[in-house]
Amino acid sequence: MIGIEGVDAVTDADFDGEVLKAGLPVLVEFTADWCPPCRRLAPVLAAVAEEEAGRLKVVQIDVDTNPEITGRYGVLAMPTLIVFQGGEPVKSMVGARPKRKLLRELEDVIRGPAGSVDVR
Repeated sequence: MIGIEGVDAVTDADFDGEVLKAGLPVLVEFTADWCPPCRRLAPVLAAVAEEEAGRLKVVQIDVDTNPEITGRYGVLAMPTLIVFQGGEPVKSMVGARPKRKLLRELEDVIRGPAGSVDVR
């Protein structure tokens, strides 16, 4: 699997504890060694993990060696990015993207929607 500095790898065995029970929102990259867009996304994820430390946890999971979690969330394309908050997936994105775009897409998760009221 592509090792990314500052981004931990999770597996089928520890996914629930590391992601679903985390105190912070967690951005999970579903990745594979054979995936060129995943390699392009690696420095973006490293930068986001460093910049948003304390507000967002960033991890990656290898789809080839972790079929249970990959199947549980219906991941078919790499890279797939899923944000988990409070044990639930709250956002999903497919494909590599520049850091600015990724941070914009994560803004509501990291900072919360401005002026929003949760009426659930």
